[in-house]
Amino acid sequence: MTLTIGISPCPNDTFIFDAIYNHRINTNGLQFQFELMDVEQLNREAAKGSFDVTKLSYYAFTQMTHVYQMLRSGGALGHNCGPLLVAARAGFVPDADSKIAIPGWHTTAHFLMSKAFPFLNNKKEVLFSDIEDRVLSGEFDAGLIIHESRFTYRDKGLFLIKDLGEFWEEETHTPIPLGGIVIKRSFPEEVKTAVNRLVAESVQYAFNHPEISLPFIMDHAQEMKKEVVDAHISLYVNQRSIDLGPDGLKGVDMLFAQLPLNTDKNKLTFPLFVDA
Repeated sequence: MTLTIGISPCPNDTFIFDAIYNHRINTNGLQFQFELMDVEQLNREAAKGSFDVTKLSYYAFTQMTHVYQMLRSGGALGHNCGPLLVAARAGFVPDADSKIAIPGWHTTAHFLMSKAFPFLNNKKEVLFSDIEDRVLSGEFDAGLIIHESRFTYRDKGLFLIKDLGEFWEEETHTPIPLGGIVIKRSFPEEVKTAVNRLVAESVQYAFNHPEISLPFIMDHAQEMKKEVVDAHISLYVNQRSIDLGPDGLKGVDMLFAQLPLNTDKNKLTFPLFVDA
């Protein structure tokens, strides 16, 4: 059986999937046809059901549970790893008129910003890797940055307004559920559990052999320095990437509990997760 799979080119995803992509582990007859694209593009494609398996923002997942189930492996959940709202001048305080660059309407980052700053409505979607420069140019008053940008924004001359990861953890006392790997709900249970096991095995292989995956990661790392790549992986890939565990599941439950009031929760399809 061949499954189509969408992942991002970010180091956490290429680290996690290197062993599957490059045939380093036995996939027991399953084959995967990969496509790499930005996380908001993946969110959009998931809304169309384009991939059998895909990386997905957790907030986007709340709108697609009827199509997909979340794997317990392969996700990005943790502490002190949330999105940041930044500006080009120190002490900037955003107001309702502030023009904000966001990495995508369906990202967990945008969901968190909407919780922390509900009055910010002048927002425009921008490719995440362009946000820093477009804030520095004065096109935007502030930008919502994700991924490796949290390691580079200070060096570029940007200033922190709000760490939305800290906001989430202070509000909920749970890990931040940023993104996970989903599979179409319609597949047989044995296929879904097999994919979950393979992704967990691929993560463990990468932990055990980090030097082997490095060339593949760097090929897709958009000219990032190795120390930034290493910091990125250390921040977003952890034991919850092998299995969510009780606190990871609690963080996801908390996100679902905090959905906007106008969300029709009767449209949610359960169970949310594939059995391990």
